[in-house]
Amino acid sequence: MKQNWKPGTLLYPLPAVMVSCGSEPSEFNIITLAWVGTICSNPPMCYISVRPERHSYEIIRRNMEFVINLTTQDMAFATDWCGVNSGREHNKFEEMNLTPGKASVVSAPTIEESPLSIECRVKEVTALGSHDMFIADVVNILADDKYLRPSTGAFDMEAANLLAYSHGQYYELGNPIGKFGWSVQKKK
Repeated sequence: MKQNWKPGTLLYPLPAVMVSCGSEPSEFNIITLAWVGTICSNPPMCYISVRPERHSYEIIRRNMEFVINLTTQDMAFATDWCGVNSGREHNKFEEMNLTPGKASVVSAPTIEESPLSIECRVKEVTALGSHDMFIADVVNILADDKYLRPSTGAFDMEAANLLAYSHGQYYELGNPIGKFGWSVQKKK
């Protein structure tokens, strides 16, 4: 039997990402988010949702650019720390020994320790309630070549040991159980 619950945000798991922002080193900051996702593939577009009271909100709003950095098991402590501490009081790059990298298209820094950095330029900001959604075009992706499969050049999610977030907990991704289309693939 299923129970009725009040409406909530129980769509899990989600990626645990670190969004870097700022146009020059004195304003560089990192915000950890799980309210993030893909909204269109052609043209490629992503979104992040940020509470207006967060320090990164004004930085992103002013510059209209950010970078979504995927996180790994090795980055788990820094991922959580950057989510519970404010850039108003902390230099997150320095305190977590993270390296701001040079993005190819946007002014916001990448996080060098991230296996994949998605450079985004904001198209629209929509006020939703507790969060505002930044809808953005993906303008470039930087992939660490140590996570690329030699045979195909594809990004190897398993080798990257990416983090997921589910209802207040961080998780490592498990073993793959199938691939897109495997349910209708012809048996040999």
